[in-house]
Amino acid sequence: MRRPAVSLRWKIALTVTAVCCAVAAVLGVLVHNAVARQTVGQVRKEARADLDTALDLFEYGTSREGINSVLDPPDIPEPLRQLVRKGDRGSMVGTYRGQPVMWAAAPAGDHVMAVWTRYGTTQRSLEKFDTAILGSAVLAATAVALAGLFLAQRISRRLVATAAVARRITAGDLDARVGDAAGPGPGAGPGPVPGGGPAGGPRGPSRDRPSRGPAGHDEVAAVAAALDSMAGSLQSRLQAEQRFTADVAHELRTPLTGILASAELLPEGRPKEMINDRLRALHRLTEDLLEISRLDSGTEHADLAPYGLGTLVERSVRATGLDTEVRIAADPVVETDRRRLDRIVANLVINAHRHGGPPVVVTVDAPPGGTPTVEVRDHGPGYPDELLHHGPQRFRTDAPGRGKGHGLGLTIAVGQATVLGIGLRFTNAPDGGARALLRLPPSEPAPGPAAGHGTRPQDRPGPPAPP
Repeated sequence: MRRPAVSLRWKIALTVTAVCCAVAAVLGVLVHNAVARQTVGQVRKEARADLDTALDLFEYGTSREGINSVLDPPDIPEPLRQLVRKGDRGSMVGTYRGQPVMWAAAPAGDHVMAVWTRYGTTQRSLEKFDTAILGSAVLAATAVALAGLFLAQRISRRLVATAAVARRITAGDLDARVGDAAGPGPGAGPGPVPGGGPAGGPRGPSRDRPSRGPAGHDEVAAVAAALDSMAGSLQSRLQAEQRFTADVAHELRTPLTGILASAELLPEGRPKEMINDRLRALHRLTEDLLEISRLDSGTEHADLAPYGLGTLVERSVRATGLDTEVRIAADPVVETDRRRLDRIVANLVINAHRHGGPPVVVTVDAPPGGTPTVEVRDHGPGYPDELLHHGPQRFRTDAPGRGKGHGLGLTIAVGQATVLGIGLRFTNAPDGGARALLRLPPSEPAPGPAAGHGTRPQDRPGPPAPP
């Protein structure tokens, strides 16, 4: 059976309380023993003084009136009687006529001379003293427990805030800092798909400002400062990578355009076809890099309009020119950006054909009152574990059996889905094959031509929109 989880706050509070109770118990026992030894010792001293007087009077045959002495008393405790029989003196707490007394006894010839002193008052005083000790210990333990809980709450709150910032950094928000009091709280904003943003980097332009360190100079503050420093370093490296990618793509675009134009002047034949094919692939790579750099900048905005989802997806699939089955279980109206949704669907379909296995099936569905979905399914080896856990990574296509490529298609699809506010999830089907599931927010159809803008039957499929 799994043990219930206990928070650090309660662990610290319970530990402090347990230590306090242990210290209070030890101190209570020591104080009780010291006071009892002193109080009982005083009673024993009085009883022994009376015993000495009683023995002197017994030896001279004088009356022992005024002294609580008894010769061979039946109420004397048996251990004390045995001690006296051996010729020794002793004292012991016992009873006499149902009342607690302190007995002191000594041999007197063949008899046992015993005297008794009332012990009830002393016993009640000790009991009251023990009650006072116990009450003080409980009050002290309660006060220490509350103080420990308060201090633990402060430590726990700082650790929770640090963990929340770490989760935001993991989700791609590299602007998050523990010392940034103006930043959003732990639950601010929906989290992105695995892998963060299109490039796993920040959502927008960097805020070049020194972050205020967390309050205090203890170990928690040191951890928070180390996390802020790590986030700043990671953000700088990712921004340098993004700037490099954008610069390279911009520098390559112009000469590539010229080379493509020059290649058209080559004589017809197989060499020209091979050169043009490679140049077009390099041109597509450059355009993909430019698109990713725009998505990384965080300045992209969707141009939303209502469309019929089924018709829009069917056009996007047909425009790829690939043998893909489209199943439209429902054709809900959604408010989206046609160009960006075209890009997402086309990239998912091309990826399924390039790295998966036939048949490739695209299904559009919308349960009554539910969320419209688009599923792209192939029957190949499925997505690798790395992609399922961390999302698409640019320039990483190390999936065994899923072919080769530069790994930007799914990265762009994730970035465009983020701009549109669409949920994009990558899974593997139980019976084999990769599944990409898009979840779109529903939209009520608007009156007028705009509502049917995306569903006119006379619209013919065209080529995919440029990125």
